[in-house]
Amino acid sequence: MPGQLLARGVCRHLRSHDFVTLEEFTPERGKRLDVMAMGPKGELWVIECKSSRVDFTSDAKWEGYLEWGDRYFWAVDDAFPTELLPDDTGLIIADSYDAEILRMGPETKLAGARRKAMTQRFARAAAMRLHMYRDPGLELPP
Repeated sequence: MPGQLLARGVCRHLRSHDFVTLEEFTPERGKRLDVMAMGPKGELWVIECKSSRVDFTSDAKWEGYLEWGDRYFWAVDDAFPTELLPDDTGLIIADSYDAEILRMGPETKLAGARRKAMTQRFARAAAMRLHMYRDPGLELPP
């Protein structure tokens, strides 16, 4: 799917900045972030990948994702009409192989309790995915 290809390029690029990433991360029930990235100082970035104008205009829930990270970014390909995207969010141009950060999203630091909870969720999700990779037949609790 096009959004997943954008996510792959974003994750590759962020790795070059010493960030680790999880695709399709769930910060709470009912919300799914395309990419959650954790930086070397514990910073948390939310990246939403949009593959087309229709994909963007049909997403009415993105503002609810702002509260889950220190910065928020859109990741789109080079043909996307970027004038549609809010100016007060970050912008990443990506393809399936790499990406470039064109505009940093404004920093809105998470409160300490939220940061701790998100860091724990991130770590548990990463560990669970690794466990499932190593032992795919194992059923893990929800």
